[in-house]
Amino acid sequence: MTSESRNIVIVGGGIVGCSTAYYIANHPSFTKGTDKITVLEASKHGIAQGASGKAGGLVARWAYPKELVNVSFEEHVRLAEEHNGKDRWGWRFVNCGSWEGRGDVCAVDSGTGVGQGGKRKSLEKTLGLNPQDAPHSRKSKGLPDDLLWVEEGLTDTYSPMAATGHTAQVHPYLFTTSMMDLAREKGADLILGRATGVEQKAGHVTGVTFVDNDTGDTKTLSATHVVLSAGAWSSRVLSELPITKTRAHSVTIHPQPGVTIAPYVLFTEITLPKGARSQTVTPEIYARPDNEVYACGPGDDSALPATVDEVQVDEAACESVRKHVASISPALREGTVDKRQACFLPIVSAGGGPIVGEAAGIAKGLIIATGHTCWGICNAPGTAKALSELVFQGKIKCANLKKLHPSNFV
Repeated sequence: MTSESRNIVIVGGGIVGCSTAYYIANHPSFTKGTDKITVLEASKHGIAQGASGKAGGLVARWAYPKELVNVSFEEHVRLAEEHNGKDRWGWRFVNCGSWEGRGDVCAVDSGTGVGQGGKRKSLEKTLGLNPQDAPHSRKSKGLPDDLLWVEEGLTDTYSPMAATGHTAQVHPYLFTTSMMDLAREKGADLILGRATGVEQKAGHVTGVTFVDNDTGDTKTLSATHVVLSAGAWSSRVLSELPITKTRAHSVTIHPQPGVTIAPYVLFTEITLPKGARSQTVTPEIYARPDNEVYACGPGDDSALPATVDEVQVDEAACESVRKHVASISPALREGTVDKRQACFLPIVSAGGGPIVGEAAGIAKGLIIATGHTCWGICNAPGTAKALSELVFQGKIKCANLKKLHPSNFV
């Protein structure tokens, strides 16, 4: 480690980029006024406009990959304690269960869950769960006493999917913006512009070129380190990256006044009659602290637009999500839909991932942090802590992330 100043440019103002800015700014070796942190975000509306603002906000010990989860979960707990995450970004532990049953087709029509975006794709969020992790004594077929917002008469089975204390949540937009605000308090800067490439000389990064959102001019930010964390758009900046995408739709619903939504995350399997045959749909439902409910359906393979500001929302896909969750819950059926939204999740096309580490084979000082799939919110603190160590100490010390190293993918 040298004593020379560092000029770190972070491409992408999502949860990974903003968390990285926070961890770098809070590293013991960071010197305000000597070291510089700049977050470059493409959206004209600011940070957290993509998946980081429109996700469910699930944080789980049973998520994947374990190398990151084991660091990230504890960091989430620490951050919430240190910065009043309960009030600031809705941090709390929640119950997590699998609900199977039938939808009330007399109340709502069925739908496919996918609009015009293309082929239906699973978000695969439950891949990290191991049924053996759930306490055997709670594997009953009845609903918990406080889970009153799903209809008991339509329930076939309910079972907990994880041990108590192994599942938590944050409000993703509030968490992301809080990380950026806390980083800015330590001296980080935010620039709105679309990155177009990484500059290098003699095998080392020298800067990032970008189009300024205000002027439309092409400019360059000088850098000793570049962290590429642009989510699904990362390969638009560095074409070598094997990053693809999945578009996911979601809705948020507020129930009628006086209805209380108990803190549960439900992975559902709902059978809906459709003509002579039945159809199974699998929306995920997340109860939030302010009595808001977030629900999402399957993903699709629609084309990635030029920027996050151009993401199209398929109203039919959102309406299908609403109908499906309404079919098992009078509270949600009678509630008010506040948001209908879509975002793109970054996927490593070669499988595995995410990609985390220095891509020295491309250029020294080029650090990759993308491909977090649906677990970006969960794994951002662990990723950010690892990258702060890489920048200031030359290696990642908090975890063994060799499986996620860029050399395995690029």
